[in-house]
Amino acid sequence: MKHNVKITIILLTMFIVTQFIGLAVLHADIFYIEQEINGTLQQVSNPQLSWIQPPEVETSEDSFSIFSSLLIAFIIAIVLLFLLTKFKISFVLKAWFFVVVCIALFLTIYAFEVLVPFPIDPTLALIIPIVIALPLAFIKIFKRNFLIHNFTELLIYPGIATVFVPILIWKTAPYLFLKPLFIIILLILISIYDIWAVWHSGFMQKMAKYQINNLKVFSGFFVPYVSKKMRLKLKKMRSLAKKTKSKLKDKKIRVNIAILGGGDIIFPIITAGVMLRTFGLASALFVIAGATIGLSYLFFFAEKKKFYPAMPFITAGIFTGMILSYILKHFSVI
Repeated sequence: MKHNVKITIILLTMFIVTQFIGLAVLHADIFYIEQEINGTLQQVSNPQLSWIQPPEVETSEDSFSIFSSLLIAFIIAIVLLFLLTKFKISFVLKAWFFVVVCIALFLTIYAFEVLVPFPIDPTLALIIPIVIALPLAFIKIFKRNFLIHNFTELLIYPGIATVFVPILIWKTAPYLFLKPLFIIILLILISIYDIWAVWHSGFMQKMAKYQINNLKVFSGFFVPYVSKKMRLKLKKMRSLAKKTKSKLKDKKIRVNIAILGGGDIIFPIITAGVMLRTFGLASALFVIAGATIGLSYLFFFAEKKKFYPAMPFITAGIFTGMILSYILKHFSVI
């Protein structure tokens, strides 16, 4: 087991909680509102979010064009991240993270406002997320608070997913089962990239170390902990210090770090969102269950002090969940 049981359960719990927050945020469907037109209620684009509205897809050509653009954008983002990390241009990376975190938190909090059982004034609906998102993002990026970091991580990925889910549904697919095709392709590509970045190039480890040690920002869950052996050693040191009336300030304490990257969290949310809007809640839950089982397998069977790409395990779990949901839906079980 890579980490002790307690830390593993904490990581898995945060992962699952984020997935369900993602489902709630996607259910809110913040980019559309109901408006009365000619005496009937119709869904129209939300003018308050026009600045980040996903592109409308009308034909299959539009779908493939947008998906291709998305893949190119991912490649450019990875290259930029590599260059900024290599040349240690920390202020640009921090600014980048700050903007992304602000937008993602804004979208998630806005979705919560849609879900509450009472109306909120449109102006307040914009002000409240801004007032909450800005200080949280500032503390996360520039002050490095452990609790704020992990709390915001629970909210960031659902917000990002709201933008990508509509793009990754092939709305004009000739057959219903082909609608998740784009996310399936993306999961395969990301898994291959993850294997290369962790086991072959070592880029993922270098980037994580740079973020944690130099940038003081990490995109993903971050749980520092002390091993049982070190806790016993620390207890003895404190006891000795108390007897000799000395201080521990010059003593070195080894702290372990349990991490789960942001990509390993967001892609299951996006996949569950695609399945939610295509096949319904049960299919989305199968995806979350499969992703959780895949991640659990990795955590429980991984060796200490070794790095593993999480996405291949998560993707295998997701695909298993998707196949099971297809089979059960075909036989009208769900």
